Amino acid sequence: MSLDKLNAALTTEIKALQREGRAKDPERVITGYLEPEGDRGPRYRLQGADQLFIRMNSNSYLSLSNHPKLLEAADRATREFGVGPGAVRFIDGTFKHHIELENRIAAFLGRPAARIFNSAYTANLGLAMTLGSPETYWIGDQLNHNSIIRAMRIAGVPKENKAIFAHNDMDELGRCLDNVPAGIKRVVVIFDGIFSMRGDNAPLDEIVRRCEPYRDRFPEGLVTVIDDSHGIGAYGASGRGTEEFTGARADIVVGTFGKAFGVNGGFIASSAEVVEAVRQKADTYIYTNPLGVADCAAALVALDIADSPEGARRLAHLKDRIAQFRSGIERLGWESIPGPHPVVPLLVRDTARTRALVRHFYDNGVLVVGLAYPVVPRGDETIRFQINAAHTEADVDQALAALESFTG
Repeated sequence: MSLDKLNAALTTEIKALQREGRAKDPERVITGYLEPEGDRGPRYRLQGADQLFIRMNSNSYLSLSNHPKLLEAADRATREFGVGPGAVRFIDGTFKHHIELENRIAAFLGRPAARIFNSAYTANLGLAMTLGSPETYWIGDQLNHNSIIRAMRIAGVPKENKAIFAHNDMDELGRCLDNVPAGIKRVVVIFDGIFSMRGDNAPLDEIVRRCEPYRDRFPEGLVTVIDDSHGIGAYGASGRGTEEFTGARADIVVGTFGKAFGVNGGFIASSAEVVEAVRQKADTYIYTNPLGVADCAAALVALDIADSPEGARRLAHLKDRIAQFRSGIERLGWESIPGPHPVVPLLVRDTARTRALVRHFYDNGVLVVGLAYPVVPRGDETIRFQINAAHTEADVDQALAALESFTG
C-alpha cells in the first residue's frame, strides 16, 4: 500500500517517544455525567471503569458547562441558525452572535474592541502573524505556553529577533530590554498571565513598570501582551484575571471562553486599530470557519453569569475550596507553589512516586494530571490539581483523604 513506508516511519517515531517517556497515554473516554447531589459535586463515568470520578483536572473553573442557562442559549441559537456557520467570517460567515460576543468580552475587559477565534491557541498564532515583521523584536517568559512559542515559530521570528527571560525574573527582563539590537522598530513583550502548570501569575505591575522607560525608544513602540486564558473569569476580586489581581493592564489581552466560562473559543482584546489589523492579517482568523452560534450564545450567557451575583457566589465558593485544599495539603506535609489560583501544584519531585500517586488517585475516584521526567526536569515532578466551583467541601475532603492514604 502507498502508506506502508510512512506508517513504518511514524511507528518508529512513536516508539522513540515511548522510550523517552514522552508519549501520551491512551485517552480516557468520558461516557456519562451525573449532576451534583447532596453533599457531592458532579461525577463522571469513564469507559472501562466501574466507579465514578471527581474531575480535578478540568479547567472549567466556574463550572458553567452544564449550566441550564448556557444549554438553553446554545439550543435556541442552534435551532435558529443551525449547527455551523457555513463560511469564514469575511464570506458571510459572521452572525450577530459573533459581534455580540466580541462586544461583550471587550466590555468585560474594559477594551475598545475584541476579535474571537476558535481557540486561544489560534488567537496567539494570529496575533503573531499580525504583529510580526522583520523589524519586530519579541521578548518572552521562559515558561510561556506552547501556543506562544509556536506562534513565534510560525510567524518566522528569527533567533536574533527574540529573547527569553527566566521565569518572572524582572532583572533579566530588564537586561533583555537593554539588549534589543539596533534597527528594531517594534518590541513585543509577551507572557502568560497564569502559568498553567504552576498556578503562579506574571507580576504584571512590575512588567509594566520595567517596560515603561523603553516605550519611546522604538519608532513603532513597545507593547505588552498577556495570555490570561487561565486567569480571566477565575482570578481577581471579580474574575477579571491577572490584570485585576495585580492592579495593572497589558496593551493586548489574549484569552479563552474554554476555561472559566466553560464553553469554547478564544479572543484578542485591545485597541480598535489592533483588532482591525488582526481581522486583516491573521491567517488563523481569515481562513477558517468561526465558532458556531451555539458556542457564542453560551459564552454570552457565561459572561452575564460571571458578572452577576450568582457569578460572585461561584467565585467566592471557588476561593473557599482552593483555601480548603491548600490547607489540607499543607497539613499533610506536602509541598506546593503558593497562590490563590485554582491551579494547585503538588510538588512530588520523583518520577516513580508521581506516577504511582496519579494511579492511586484514579483508584480512589479522583482524576488528576501528573507531570514526570522527562516531560519535566528531574526534581520538578508535579501533580496538577484544578479546583472548580462545582467541587463541594466533601469532594475536596475525598481528594485529601486519598492523598493521606497514599503510602508509596
